[in-house]
Amino acid sequence: MRDHTVTVDKSTSPSTLTFAPNFNVAVSFIDRHLDEGRSDKTVIRSVGGGEVTYAELAKNVNRAGNVLTGLGITPGDRVLMMVKDCPEFYYLFWGAIKAGIVPVPINTLLRAKDYPFMIEDSGCTGVVYSPEFADEVEPALGAASHKPAHIFRTEGDGETLSPMMAGASTELDPAPAKVEDDCFWLYSSGTTGTPKGAVHAHRDMVVSSEHYGANTLGLREDDTCFSAAKLFFAYGLGNAMTFPLWLGATSVLLPGPPTPDSVFDVIAAYRPTVFYGVPTLYAAQLKVLESETPDLASLRVCVSAGEALPADIFRRWQENTGTAILDGIGSTEALHIFISNTLDDIKPGTSGRIVPGYETRILDEDGNEVAPRDNGRLMIRGESTAGYYWNNPEKTADTMVEGWLDTGDTYFQDDDGYYHYCGRSDDMMKVGGIWCSPFEIEAKLIEHPKVLEAAVVGRPDEVDLIKPEAFVVLNDPADAGDDMAEALSEHCKEGLAKYKYPRWFNFVEELPKTATGKIQRFKLR
Repeated sequence: MRDHTVTVDKSTSPSTLTFAPNFNVAVSFIDRHLDEGRSDKTVIRSVGGGEVTYAELAKNVNRAGNVLTGLGITPGDRVLMMVKDCPEFYYLFWGAIKAGIVPVPINTLLRAKDYPFMIEDSGCTGVVYSPEFADEVEPALGAASHKPAHIFRTEGDGETLSPMMAGASTELDPAPAKVEDDCFWLYSSGTTGTPKGAVHAHRDMVVSSEHYGANTLGLREDDTCFSAAKLFFAYGLGNAMTFPLWLGATSVLLPGPPTPDSVFDVIAAYRPTVFYGVPTLYAAQLKVLESETPDLASLRVCVSAGEALPADIFRRWQENTGTAILDGIGSTEALHIFISNTLDDIKPGTSGRIVPGYETRILDEDGNEVAPRDNGRLMIRGESTAGYYWNNPEKTADTMVEGWLDTGDTYFQDDDGYYHYCGRSDDMMKVGGIWCSPFEIEAKLIEHPKVLEAAVVGRPDEVDLIKPEAFVVLNDPADAGDDMAEALSEHCKEGLAKYKYPRWFNFVEELPKTATGKIQRFKLR
């Protein structure tokens, strides 16, 4: 086997992946396409911008890698990327990897107060950012105690990437690497507090792209992918970059925020075949569909992750569009989805079945596997999981246990093998001595035609016993009041066990969420 190659044997399930001893993953995702005849094929279509072919991508990846090494950034050094969804994200990410440098994409929705932690925690040598984020990134750089040696924008005034790349060589030899070597980092979205730097290896993107992207989702070379979820976190990274690159497909990038209107406009104009969203966006899009009929004819499949998809949203989306949403669960630490519905096997309201290539266990409070239909903490194992958290050995020991990843999610598996989400383990509550899932109550609330979103947490009553409390976003805020609270209470009592209905209702304009769309219930508590 030649250096930097991977052999895929699809005669087995899951596919058997065999890696060369010297394996830099950039070769498989970038250089391989030139050998396979895709040089002139479009790989990126950027909304409001131009198109990039596979040949142009390979040259610009090499240029970006040479820019970074020319600045004196060396293998193993970290480069933080606060970069919008655009071709430059691809160039920097893969150029760094090919040069042996570790790219660290960062959430571009954060504020100046949030960035110093990651600048300091990573000990980064470089920071690259899109000019749109200057008002948040630049004060953070000034406030951080660690001062990166190299700071520049992707474009605009001052020292920028574009002119540096213009003068850089289009040839770059891949840095030596092994499949288990550190390749890139992703910081967790902070569902329960401070972000953690999950360190991923060279093989991880291959594993998730083959097991989920190719074999479970069924992506093809003739697909065009469009992800409302951004490149800076694991879900979007797979959707909009690694999966299309692995299959030789095309990706549509939206640099700006994904509103229902902007997403519908992109789908109509760019004709993607695969769309990736989150439940919050699907709910907002359904509201638009009540009065408008956007052109969604190009879509053959939709995907949801980030937060469990309520069965009612699945049903209404399919009725309105004729297209199914495949819900699944993934994580930053696992890189992408490891339990999923598929086009030929969908059970609405569940996360689906295990993706071939991964294993699961559901454990009780004592670490024993639970019986079918019993709730427990979901543990998963697979070759795409991060090796450790940077600079956090205690959290590494708590979360990554003997090859198993503690997802922090509570699940049960039904008699047919489908996995049912019950909420984050820290969000579960005991009501009347019985474990109660906030997600089950939220899903019931969302079935009410006047409810857009809902979140449920535990709250002590007057005698200090825990009861459900609901935070509700209505389609029409004018409907808020005691009458609506009573109507929602009765709605829950009709469809849930009698002890599960919310005792308190709070009508709010929005719910606190991570960038991936996960509700931050700890903030509501």
